[in-house]
Order: sequence, then C-alpha cells, then structure tokens
Amino acid sequence: MTQSRLDLNLLTALDALLSERSVGGAARRMHLSAPAMSRTLARIRKATGDAILVRTGRTMTPTPRALEIQVATRELIERAEAIFTPPGMPDLPRLTRTFSIVAADLAAVVGARLLDRIRSEAPGVRLRLLGESTTEAGRLRDRDVDLEIGVISGAPPDVQVQPLAEYGMALAVREGHPLTRGRLTAARLAAADHISASRQGLATGPLDTALAAHGLRRAVIAVVPSHTEALLMVARSDLVGLLPVRRGEHASWVPGVRVLALPFALPTMEVSLAWHRRHDTDGAHEWLRRCVTDVITSP
Repeated sequence: MTQSRLDLNLLTALDALLSERSVGGAARRMHLSAPAMSRTLARIRKATGDAILVRTGRTMTPTPRALEIQVATRELIERAEAIFTPPGMPDLPRLTRTFSIVAADLAAVVGARLLDRIRSEAPGVRLRLLGESTTEAGRLRDRDVDLEIGVISGAPPDVQVQPLAEYGMALAVREGHPLTRGRLTAARLAAADHISASRQGLATGPLDTALAAHGLRRAVIAVVPSHTEALLMVARSDLVGLLPVRRGEHASWVPGVRVLALPFALPTMEVSLAWHRRHDTDGAHEWLRRCVTDVITSP
C-alpha cells in the first residue's frame, strides 16, 4: 500500500479486532455497526494481503500474520496517542537532563538553594549556570539557554517573561568599615571610594543621580562586570559598593561584607524569569521554572 492510499484509521480498527477477536466486539469498542466493522475488516484484509481473522465455529481466530503484527500495531497506536496527548510531569527521580540558566549575580544568591531543591527531587538533573551577555533573547531562541533570571526588558514575542520579585539596592562595605559607625549621610557616602558593577563597564548609575540631587559627586575608582566580583573586593578593602537585595531583606552572599541601608531611596528593579515559548508545555521545564520561582520568592 502506498502512502497516498494509507488510511491510519485502519490501525485503530485492526487493534480492536485483534484485541476483541470478534467483529461484533470490535464494532462496540469503536462505536460502529457490525456491518461497518465487517467492511473495515475487508479493507484491512485487502491492505495486508492476509485474512487477519478466520472463523472457527462461533469464534474467530487470528492468523499467524495477525499474531505477528499485533504488538507492533498496539505500539504504533500508543506512539500516535502520545504525539497528540499534552505532556505531563516527568518521573522526577528518573529524570536525566542538563538545564542551562543565565543567572549572573543571582546565581550566587539562589544557586545553592536551587541545587538543593533539584537534588532532592530529581538527582539526575544537572545545571549549567551561565554569565550574562547582551543577547540573552537570542540564546533562548538558539536553544543554548533554557532560562534567564534577571532584569528583563524588551523581550520578543516568542519569549515568555514571568515577574518574580522586586529588588532594591543597599550599600555594601566590609565589616568594620568607617561607614558602619555613626550616622550614614549622603555626604559621608559621597566621600568614600566606590566600586561599580556593570557588565557594560559603566561607572555611573542611579546612585550618581541621587547624589547629584544633594549637590554631591562620588569617586568611582574601579569598575567590574558583576556585583559578586565587586563584593569580593569590598570585603578586602575600604571600597563601597552596591548590592541588589529583595525588598525587606538585608543579606549579603559574601562573607565579611556588611549590608547597610542607603540614606535615600533608589529606583527598584523587577527580577523576572524568561524562557522561549517552545518550552511552555515541557513538563520538565515547567518543573524547573517552579523550582526557580519557589527559591527566589520564598523567605
């Protein structure tokens, strides 16, 4: 039978006939009349060149050819049903998969907790935590990245963005830094030596705008690509840096660094989760998104 003449509906009918071994039983199973199923059996016989079922007294017996193809017929139908069935949650203890996540500084904040969560539920899953670039949307499209966590704007229509939490900025200094003693004022802050964290290499930002409103300027003597690198330098010097913290929290992810509230408010930023829409119904990917959401939004 050529592909143009192939009727896949015959597979379902063949499976019913081989399971029921009765035209009447197969007809009831497929909600057809007995004459209609008899005509379908005739078409199957013509297509396969085999009788498939032969009458022996009051019952029907499958031919050797029918017995030979019965398992393959059922497997084909199950595979076809799987194609048209929405995917469900995978068997997490047996799941083996590597996910790539762009998380930048947030990897230091949530990485350990996320790994603990994943290891407890799906020990076969591995994470690749990647640094930021200027082309995350393209990486999501090119299958290089499964998730992006960060401040996301201007996402294309094929990228789904889910807001997670609002972050503000706090001051980061070493333990025992002079700014930890006495009242922290805008003037004292401006007089300190600063380090800026910017993947674009920028030395200015919202803090400079806020200081300018008080008629003040600060001296930025170093620029590094990430907040994590800035904090490592802050911990070993008198440099002053900024640290993104979730609203209501004041915690540092580098030992030896103390977090102080700024003497004025800076604009907050919304941290979101982004992925390509091709993963919307991927059960394993949905589970990973839920893990990330829980870890970032939980106290």
